[in-house]
Amino acid sequence: MHIAQGVLKALNVNKLTKSGVTFRFWVADWFAQLNNKMGGDLKKIQVVGRYLVEIWKAVGMDMSKVEFLYASEEINKRPDEYWTLVMDVARKNNLKRIVRCSQIMGRNETDELSAAQIFYPCMQCADIFFLGADICQLGMDQRKVNMLAREYADDCKPKRRKPIILSHPMMPGLLQGQEKMSKSDPNSAIFMEDTEQEVNSKIKKAFCPPNEVEGNPCLSYIQHIVIPWVGKFAITRPEDHGGNKEYVGYAELAADYGSGALHPGDLKPALARHLNEILKPVRDHFENDPEAKALLKQVKAYKTTR
Repeated sequence: MHIAQGVLKALNVNKLTKSGVTFRFWVADWFAQLNNKMGGDLKKIQVVGRYLVEIWKAVGMDMSKVEFLYASEEINKRPDEYWTLVMDVARKNNLKRIVRCSQIMGRNETDELSAAQIFYPCMQCADIFFLGADICQLGMDQRKVNMLAREYADDCKPKRRKPIILSHPMMPGLLQGQEKMSKSDPNSAIFMEDTEQEVNSKIKKAFCPPNEVEGNPCLSYIQHIVIPWVGKFAITRPEDHGGNKEYVGYAELAADYGSGALHPGDLKPALARHLNEILKPVRDHFENDPEAKALLKQVKAYKTTR
């Protein structure tokens, strides 16, 4: 799990539950099987699902108003309702519209898709109404299928209640030219069980040109993860280089970086330090809890498939 799935998701969940929302995680084991994750092995996929939950618990997600529902279990409880919904979504949309949603699986419209992967968007759209979701909180990469759900709500007679789409931004990769994190490139992202040395090394290598704010992945990490989680971004530097400084808002930090008042040589060590502080509870959990440690070892032994 990379840091956007871990920390950014925990941030969003905690904001919503604090506002009175009950957050339902749809553990999409059947969907991962359709998309050939873990070679399509459902048992392995479900183990990975347990690992994800362990990370969210360890990092500080408030679980008091969170429910984890496994798709395979919930669908089998009400199969007639679910598959009727899926067929209706498929019937009301042409193939071209469904293929446009292939981005939700990490695919492109030009990829050779299996029949299962064509069926996937119809199921994900149906999920929203099957769960009775008021709000869909997912990344921007899922926006196309969320919009499909809103269109489907209008096409129904009588019309269904439209879900509110609450999309979080996609974090860029750490290296130059990477618009999105890549799990296949270990230097592209910070992962939730990265060691302190790995975090330091990745941030040291990260693309962070002086005076450039737009397209700077280090600044994106500060804006979307560090400041919202920690409440500030603290720089440590000698007095003759401006002295220590704390930023409680991103705008001031971006202005200083753009003007050159804040240099990458000061920003990067501070970013690595903050990230390591955020990840420490996760490392401690998987090191000190025997069950979590065994679970991580099991997951790491799996061969991942795209």
